Amino acid sequence: MKVLAIILVLFIVQLAVILLLEFRRPQRAVAWMFLTFCCPPLGLLFYYALGRDFRRKRSLSRKCITRQPEIHAHVSGKSRVVKKLEECGNPEFAQQRELLSLLSGLSKSPITGCNTTRLLSSTEEAYTSMLEAMEDAREHIHMEFYIFRDDEIGDRFQDVMIRKARQGVKVRLLCDGMGSHALSRRYIQTLRRAGVEVHFFLPPLLSLLEGRFNYRNHRKLLIIDGLVGFTGGMNVGDEYLGRDPKIGYWRDTQLRLEGDAVYFIQYVFLKDWKLASGEGVSHPRLFPVHACVGEEAVKIVPSGPDGQMDASQEMYFGALCAAKSRIWISTPYFIPDPAICRALKSAVLKGVDVRIVIPAKPDNWVVYYASLSYLENLQDAGVKFYRYTKGFMHAKIMVADELLAAVGSVNLDMRSFYSNFELTAVLLDLKAISAVADGFQRDLKHSEFINPEQFRERGRLVKLGEGICQLLSPLL
Repeated sequence: MKVLAIILVLFIVQLAVILLLEFRRPQRAVAWMFLTFCCPPLGLLFYYALGRDFRRKRSLSRKCITRQPEIHAHVSGKSRVVKKLEECGNPEFAQQRELLSLLSGLSKSPITGCNTTRLLSSTEEAYTSMLEAMEDAREHIHMEFYIFRDDEIGDRFQDVMIRKARQGVKVRLLCDGMGSHALSRRYIQTLRRAGVEVHFFLPPLLSLLEGRFNYRNHRKLLIIDGLVGFTGGMNVGDEYLGRDPKIGYWRDTQLRLEGDAVYFIQYVFLKDWKLASGEGVSHPRLFPVHACVGEEAVKIVPSGPDGQMDASQEMYFGALCAAKSRIWISTPYFIPDPAICRALKSAVLKGVDVRIVIPAKPDNWVVYYASLSYLENLQDAGVKFYRYTKGFMHAKIMVADELLAAVGSVNLDMRSFYSNFELTAVLLDLKAISAVADGFQRDLKHSEFINPEQFRERGRLVKLGEGICQLLSPLL
């Protein structure tokens, strides 16, 4: 009896600790309590490794938040900062003072007005553009990816990195420790012998020991000479070219940028490089004067567990609340928090056309069923869902009226909002918004509408499985 009493006390203590630490996010608290009920002896061990707040590790947080104010001031002084509604170059923003204030206040990067963007809606086109830009590098190449493979396309990137490094170009490659854990030691050593600097963001063992295993760098960045930047949903791997026989065609979106916005993508990379390598990199040639004459307004929104606010979630919530006619979203993983759910429902009640495209062919069944568990409630409110049937939908985009379009690494799920390091480019130019909207409409032609009445008729076991996955969804 004493043994049982001790076990019961330990179990209650575990639940109490989780409740005390997670009371600000009830969904996470319920998820961790559910896991604790399923495997009581390991509850706190799992929580230590996967669940603790990133900000509570003060030494790591100080190391991560490398503000480098002198760099930020230098970059801001070289940029055309948008502060007034009329400077956005978008007449639809005329009555959106609150949205402009929200966007301006998110993160440390301002809205900049001297940019040119190009939407890359096929992986082949994106890789070609990225490799060509790397070939033109004269000063440096900075790369940051969640997944980097040593397959055929990875070898092509490796060849260019090695060749440019031998030409005297400074090449830095930063990969997520978990997402790129399969990258072979031989591949890395080949790069390093050629002079390429390679580091990993929170390697699995280190992040496990520090209780940061659950926090991943999900950003996809490429910066050439501080003049050309790329970001979006694409990593480097053959599956993105449709060569995975299980997934097939891969639908993704990447963005090519020139102008002021590249400075702030560079700034994000340097902060991440500091955390991963311990090396603070600072030089005026990293932020050269550019010759871009474009007039597009762009806001770079980095977000992550090191920030003082959940910038990605705030950006999405603000855009959803501001929209009056359309909200179009593509996302591979749909696990919204309660605030986003309320914003979607409120938008429908205001008469907004809300459409969301998710994959028909998932790459993770647990996450897929967790996504489906949210559909019925939102369908009842009038949100329209579609399954992309041509292949795997991995693009992460949003269009809100003619106000803005978002392209980046952020999935519409709680992991991207609260746990991952992410980056989004918010486009305010009408032509750029139209390009993203046109791509969404093309995707709709390859998507099937999820009929609410038919979806409601799925079996009880399916609904039970979805319910269990939804309980775990804040951790997925």
